Formats: sequence, structure tokens, C-alpha cells
Amino acid sequence: MPTQMTPREQTAQQAAKPFTGRRVHMIGMGGCGMRAVAEMLLGCGAVVSGSDRAGSAALDRLIDRGATVAVGQRDENIPDGCELVVYSAAIHPQNPERLAAERRGIEVVKYSEMLGRLMDRHVGLAVAGTHGKSTTAAMVAYAMHAAGATPSYIIGATVGQLGGPCGVGTGRHFVAEACEFDRSFLHLRPRLATILNIEEDHLDCYDDLDAIVEAFGAFAGQVDDAGVLVVNGESRHAVRAAEGARAAVETFGLADGCDWQAADVQHRRGRYAFELRYGGQRFAQVGLSLAGRHNVYNALAAAALLHQAGLSPQAIADGLGGFTGAHRRMTVKGAPRGVTVVDDYAHHPTEIQVTLRALRERYEPRRLVCVFQPHQHSRTRFLLKDFARSFTCAEKVFVPEIYFVRDSAREKEYISSQDLVAQIRLNGGAAEYLESFEQIVERLLAEVSAGDLLVTMGAGNVWEVADELVRGLGRDHNVR
Repeated sequence: MPTQMTPREQTAQQAAKPFTGRRVHMIGMGGCGMRAVAEMLLGCGAVVSGSDRAGSAALDRLIDRGATVAVGQRDENIPDGCELVVYSAAIHPQNPERLAAERRGIEVVKYSEMLGRLMDRHVGLAVAGTHGKSTTAAMVAYAMHAAGATPSYIIGATVGQLGGPCGVGTGRHFVAEACEFDRSFLHLRPRLATILNIEEDHLDCYDDLDAIVEAFGAFAGQVDDAGVLVVNGESRHAVRAAEGARAAVETFGLADGCDWQAADVQHRRGRYAFELRYGGQRFAQVGLSLAGRHNVYNALAAAALLHQAGLSPQAIADGLGGFTGAHRRMTVKGAPRGVTVVDDYAHHPTEIQVTLRALRERYEPRRLVCVFQPHQHSRTRFLLKDFARSFTCAEKVFVPEIYFVRDSAREKEYISSQDLVAQIRLNGGAAEYLESFEQIVERLLAEVSAGDLLVTMGAGNVWEVADELVRGLGRDHNVR
């Protein structure tokens, strides 16, 4: 049965002040989530302005849609008549625009709180977990869109099949990622939710794994008691987090006993097909377009949410099978001169492992060469040994400087890319530190051959290496 709004959700929708005509200013507008909220607010009829440290094609798109965007952050960027200021998690309390808004008595909220307000006006579907949030949320939004359910959605990645990272739909549902960083997901009160997995990450804002599980447990407790929480039945930490849920709990996985199970799992060149079972009974036959065994788990979680949202088994199977992926998730940039060039967002050891394995299954390359840009000095330091073990599927790894974000300057003194390279070598891998992207591209142009696969990985700007390599291979270079 399609999900209907509960009395709480109806009250929230009626009580929420319409966004039409409201003047909203966004500090740090260039971030993926902030851009998505800005687009959604524009779609709702709000008058949107914002700022960021540098211009970008994404900000140009917001300008084309009617937003006013300033490069650089100054008091005067906040327009007269502004009613609400939204800031990203990366914005410091002493940011001049944030201080100016507070002096003027304008309401100031964090991005995650704004996301919660948008969700409160709908039947919320939230996707949480250390890995797979963007892909799973995009799967759900795409399948609902393909079935005619037209949800609103905010995804932490651009989704070509949906026209971008967000959309304002006419349906009652709102699909969003629920990010654990800084406990942001505790601003969400979804009706339907999933916890895909739980591992150590964001140890710059959590003391340890127990604290992370505790935060996920608090998130589980916020799922509406009239709703359903779907958890990975093979992740003991996810199961533990779900113990305090007020909502009904269902499990997914390949193991016997999971409510949503993939059976008779097979793959051809890395693309998986399986019989989807619910409660031990055949539900649908699913064939994924995405590569990788990890996407079977993502699809199981998505199927459970879609079922609770009212889609038929066939619509779910068609939606999952027709979904071709989100941007920077094993995205093929080109194959000049027989060298397959792929870009991926993986920046955690587990993500690296499963992605490299999936790429090897899918493309069966002669050699798999990885350019990995570590993201944050603190993450690299906390997870150093796990990172070092995660490149076993690659014949060679090139490591540039660590992408510096959020950490203190002091944190840079504790760890370097050379430390990661040394640990990879201790684990038997072939790794090399090259300081700049230019040096890496030059080396790759001299070394790659037809049949090789080159993947750039990381949450920073390492995709630039992939683009430069594609361009370079397309020119007259001596490639072995």
C-alpha cells in the first residue's frame, strides 16, 4: 500500500511556512549538499542568494536558475529583507556573513537543520550508513521517478538520470541522504529509513566506534514509530544501533534469516543478478546495471524502502535494473588509445577495496593503476593501516598530497602522503608519492598502455587527473 501521511506529518506540512517568496541566503553555497538545497528552494519559489570562496560551474548553474551568487564572503553579501541564513558544516563561527546575520537578528541554521525542515513537509525516506548513501538514495529516487511517483530528493552526488543532485517533485515522498558527520542526521525525522553499514569514520568528531554506533542508534530512534527502519542484517553494528528504534525493523543481506535477501547471486563481467526474496518468498528477479557485489546490498536496502513506499515488485525490479549510477561512482571518463579511465569518490578503506574489486571484475584490465588522493589528514592518520591494506587489487598506486579540509594546521604535522606510501609498500604493494597532479599525469602518459585501467579516487579534486589524462592520451604522446 502507498504510504500515507501520518497526523504528525500532515501537521508539519500545514504548519510549515511556504518557501514561496521567502528570502534565503546560503553561506558555503558551492558544497554539494548546499547546492542541492539551494536548487530545491529555488524550485519551491524562494528568493535565494549565497556565497562561496570561489566560483564554479555548479554555481553558474544556480545563477542560471535565478540565484544571486557572490564569490568571497563579506557582510554585505546578505541582502536586505533576508529572512533565513543557512550555512554549511564547513563554515566557521567567525565567518563574516554568519556574524552579520546574527547581529541583524536573522534566523541562522545549519544545512542539516534546513534539510530536516524540508523533509518534515513530506513522507521522509532517509539513507544512512558509512558507505553507499549516495548510490542507494539515488537508486530509490530514480526508481520512484521511473514509476511515476515523482518524489522530491536531495542526493550527495549528481545523478544524470535525474538531471542533477536534487529535484522538487509533486509526490508526497522526500528522499535524502542522512549523513553522520557532526551528527547531522539527528535533524531528520523520516518515516522510512535504512542503515546500510557502520564503520569507523569521521574520527575528528567521534571519539571511537562506540560513539558512532550510539549516534546511529539515536538516528534509529528518530524514525517515526509508524514507519520502518531497514538495517543490514550482516552488520552487527547496524543491528546494535537499531535496538532502540521505535519503528518496525527489517533486515537485509545475503545471509539466511534476513527479511530481504538476495539468493542465487550471479554475475557476468561484474554486473550482478539475483532473486530478490522478502520473508523467504520470491519477490522479484533483479539484474543490476551497476558493477560490484557491494551494490547488491545497496539494491536490497533500496528495494525494502521502495516496497514500503508503495511500489510494486515489478516497478522495483525495473527501477533497480535501469539505474546506471551517480556521478563519481565508477564513472568512465573515456578510453583513449585503449586505456580505460575511471573516476570514483571512494575515500575510505572499505570503499577503496570494494570499488577496485568491482573494477577488476567489470573490465578485466591488463593492469589496474590507481591514483589515490587521501582526504583529510586526520582520516589518513586514524585509518592508516586500513588504507595500506586496501589497494591489493591494484598493480600500482600513485599518491599526491593529502587533500586538506576541516583539519587544523597542526594535524598536518602528524601524517603525510609519504607515510601512507611507506605503509602500502610494507603490505607488499607498489606505491609512489608524487607531489603534484602534473607530475602524476606526466608519469601516467609515459607508462600506461592499451588494456590498462586507470582509476582516480578520493573526495577531493583528484578527478582533474582523470580529465587531464584523457586529454593527454587524445593528443600525440608516445604511449607504450
